[in-house]
Amino acid sequence: MERNIQVLVVDDSAFMRKVITDMLNSDPRIHVIGTARNGEDALLKQKQLRPDVITLDVEMPVLNGLETLKKMMNEDPCPVVMISSTTKEGTENTLIAMEYGAVDFVAKPSGAISLDLDKVEKEIIEKVVLAAKAKLKQATPTKPIISKSLYQPFVKSQKQKIIAIGTSTGGPKALKDVITKVPATVSAPILVVQHMPVGFTKSLADRLNSLSSITVKEAKDGDLLENGTAYIAPGGYHLVLRQVESSFFIKTHLEEPRRGHRPSVDVMYESLSTISDIETIAVIMTGMGADGTEGLMKLKQTASCYAIAESEESCVVFGMPKAAIKTKLVDEVVHVQDIAERISRLV
Repeated sequence: MERNIQVLVVDDSAFMRKVITDMLNSDPRIHVIGTARNGEDALLKQKQLRPDVITLDVEMPVLNGLETLKKMMNEDPCPVVMISSTTKEGTENTLIAMEYGAVDFVAKPSGAISLDLDKVEKEIIEKVVLAAKAKLKQATPTKPIISKSLYQPFVKSQKQKIIAIGTSTGGPKALKDVITKVPATVSAPILVVQHMPVGFTKSLADRLNSLSSITVKEAKDGDLLENGTAYIAPGGYHLVLRQVESSFFIKTHLEEPRRGHRPSVDVMYESLSTISDIETIAVIMTGMGADGTEGLMKLKQTASCYAIAESEESCVVFGMPKAAIKTKLVDEVVHVQDIAERISRLV
């Protein structure tokens, strides 16, 4: 039998420490080996207890979650799941935490002390189990694996090119590695589906916009696509593309989640596969599961599409890219640090 995942729970609220501990201990795969009430306490307990995973509150006294995480990742890296509030400051800090190296986050349903935390019990357990398997250190890029000529789908074409990125666990950091390197002169719009709850995608867009030379915004229903702009699907909504004459518009909708996801990469890719006047560069990056694979199969059947998957060496979780690569429809497997350069060459 596998050894239990040893977890350290860090939160300044005694109530929250108890609730999170009880939730995690209810799963036979997990054992909470200790709790800490602030960042300094957490760093001490980490050294003493050597946990496999740490759950970390974003907002704490003495040493806050961000500073604690930064110290952990610099001195003694360990998979961390952030427990976040959905306030503006909470969402912004959560995204910085992802950049610092946190594997994932869970949003508290209602404020710092959430009496209804049981609503996200399944999510907390799943993310802790996943974090235990996550890879923290990115390897340096090796030569990309190319299965076809890099320029093969796009020779002498006047069609509108669209870059369509799908990602999940580890995505905010991967998106930062890609989007911030795309030049402002890129002659294509970028559509992004990142699995994230409502409220966080706006902060993600604002954060990336402040760091990038292209414009990055949370997509809105009716947005007219423009080159040099990245549109991030809003949390809780599917994002699809519609064509009116020679223009392309974003439509967001609330149809059923696909494989538990809304937004869904499959839904976005399928909508692109129905439009004959475009060429798609489909990019599937780090994430758990297989979202994007079915949509990629449709894109490859019906439309001009060049597919890039993030390589295992740079993924936090090699789920979504692995599923896509298995289809043998991926043209190139690339380290996250090189994806922006590939996109630039293709458009």
